[in-house]
Amino acid sequence: MNLPNKLTTFRIILIPVFILNLEFNLFPGSLFGTKIQMIIAAIIFAVASLTDFLDGQIARKYQLVTNFGKFADPLADKLLVITALIYLTSFDIVPAWMTAVIVIRELAITGLRTLIVENNGKVLAAQMPGKIKTFSQMFAILFLYANNFGTGIPFGQTLLWIAVIFTIYSGIDYFWQNREVFSDGL
Repeated sequence: MNLPNKLTTFRIILIPVFILNLEFNLFPGSLFGTKIQMIIAAIIFAVASLTDFLDGQIARKYQLVTNFGKFADPLADKLLVITALIYLTSFDIVPAWMTAVIVIRELAITGLRTLIVENNGKVLAAQMPGKIKTFSQMFAILFLYANNFGTGIPFGQTLLWIAVIFTIYSGIDYFWQNREVFSDGL
């Protein structure tokens, strides 16, 4: 397994760590327990997001792009983002409809990718609109967990709106770019 794929695998491993942090307060009864928990979640999420950036950079620079990486990298992103959004929704920080839009798009694109692989054996790498979507989602989530770093500016919410717009746009674009899958009699 090459380094980019190890980084992707590490990102997937961080998801249960992220969940355990949010489920079990390490500072019960503490006045700042929940705040510390959210900051730890932000740190874990930031590290996981950084691995997403690094694995792609390394894979392209050293020509280590693999089918595993093309499939597992976006899947790891989806698992991380969906997990983080579910918790933000449960904390009443993100509206359920926004989480639903993002989750539905992610599942639909995963299904489309599966159809493409079955029809022509190709694993498609993420395109620019999808990369912008992932970038904006990850930064929105990071700022939401970090509580906008105490600025009082709703930067996380603003980024979340941008993420939702790019989620919808990139989903439509992905289906449009791959519409021939549906013309094959499916």
